[in-house]
Amino acid sequence: MEFVTILIPIFFIFGIGFIGEKILKFDTKPLSNMAIYLMVPFLAFEIFYTTDFSIDYLMMAIYTIGLVFCLILVIYGIAFLKKYSLKKTCGMILASAFMNNGNYGTPLIFFAFGETGLRYAVILMVIQQLVMCTVGIYYAAKGSPNGGGVKMALKEVVKMPIVYGTLLGVTFHLLQIPISESFMEAISMVGNAAVPMIMIILGMQLAKISIKELDIAPLSLTLGIRLFLSPVIAFGLTLVLPIDDLLKQIMIVLSAMPTAANTTLYALKYDTEPQFVSSATLFSTVLSVITLPIVMYISHVIYG
Repeated sequence: MEFVTILIPIFFIFGIGFIGEKILKFDTKPLSNMAIYLMVPFLAFEIFYTTDFSIDYLMMAIYTIGLVFCLILVIYGIAFLKKYSLKKTCGMILASAFMNNGNYGTPLIFFAFGETGLRYAVILMVIQQLVMCTVGIYYAAKGSPNGGGVKMALKEVVKMPIVYGTLLGVTFHLLQIPISESFMEAISMVGNAAVPMIMIILGMQLAKISIKELDIAPLSLTLGIRLFLSPVIAFGLTLVLPIDDLLKQIMIVLSAMPTAANTTLYALKYDTEPQFVSSATLFSTVLSVITLPIVMYISHVIYG
């Protein structure tokens, strides 16, 4: 029952976007561009400017990158066997390789593991955001019907402002450059607006999904990879990393989160299977109500 109380506000915000789209018929593309270019960079700057670095960052970075590329390799293997198009393959990567450990995973970890768990969750969230805004954008641009291939994809990665927001945050932190309290508050206001904005946009995009148009076979594979295979791979990675058991539990739980909301923005921006990615986000989020408690219990039995 307490687990459900964590989910209620998350689905409430999704619902605002869903109902708003059904009634007002927004154009979601400019809204998603606003979130990506004007809000998220400030969130990244604030987190890296205010966070103290430790050796845990390196271990969590190795884990995050390792998990993402293991999942990508699995999807490439499936796409080869099933003879999926490049666009479909890139859509599956967006829907399978990146989990919602921000606006869904972080509050869940806080409830389950307290303040110490929250610290780990925030660090993992930021690291994955960096991977998602580079590797994720690369595949979103690569699968775009506009073409351009690898060269265009790399150019799009360089354009993403979250990269520069992060670099500035790290630089200001390491050089101990002071920022006035009032200016920092303004940065926080813009950055904090990013998460609910992304969730509302996701709700809008979910409102446009037509169940009749769903591609059941690749969607089923995607859900299996995201909700079941991902925590299995995560468990394997935790066996070889020199980290404490609490962090191992958190890594496994976060790896079982549903498809990241941001991938819907990227799929929409580059027209890389946006309906497929949104569908994966919707169904993985709904199914996670069942799968996450199971993963949390198993991780606790192993590392608790």
